[in-house]
Amino acid sequence: MAAYYDYIKSLHLIFVVTWFAGLFYIPRLFVYQIEAFHKPSPEKEILGKQLKLMAKRLWFIITWPSSVLATIFAVLLIIITPAWLEQGWMHVKLGFVLLLFIYQFVTHKMYNELQHDEVKYSSNFMRLWNEGATFILFAVVFLVILKSAINWIFGVIGIFVLAILLMLGFKIYKRIREKNPEA
Repeated sequence: MAAYYDYIKSLHLIFVVTWFAGLFYIPRLFVYQIEAFHKPSPEKEILGKQLKLMAKRLWFIITWPSSVLATIFAVLLIIITPAWLEQGWMHVKLGFVLLLFIYQFVTHKMYNELQHDEVKYSSNFMRLWNEGATFILFAVVFLVILKSAINWIFGVIGIFVLAILLMLGFKIYKRIREKNPEA
């Protein structure tokens, strides 16, 4: 199986990219669904129906299959290179992957609620929720590239700096939207 290592790694990376694409876009669709829910009829029903369909296709045709396939190829890579399991960076990476699955399961719960017109969160909350996968992606990329239990900390510090910048950007964007609803 070692002869297929590069192919397996390539497939793993492809499905990680498509998995993250789904995780990045689904909360954005949730923002639109929540905002459509508060619009007057018939706009509410027309937009709601279309956004539910888009979310369903994204979630079950792209996101879930990609997460499963990325995981299968990751397991194959670990079978080929079991020594990775002895390295500290891999333990931390697997912890972040666990967080990513928790994020996906919570997002799935939100998906189910919105598919049944249960609006429990604001569109502003969903804009913030949308950044969860971004933080995990940063951590995992730094861990995999640096492969160091010490150096990845600088990457995580970068994540927190990014989080602060995103929060500031979010507040500025919110003020702009309040002044100009078309923005």
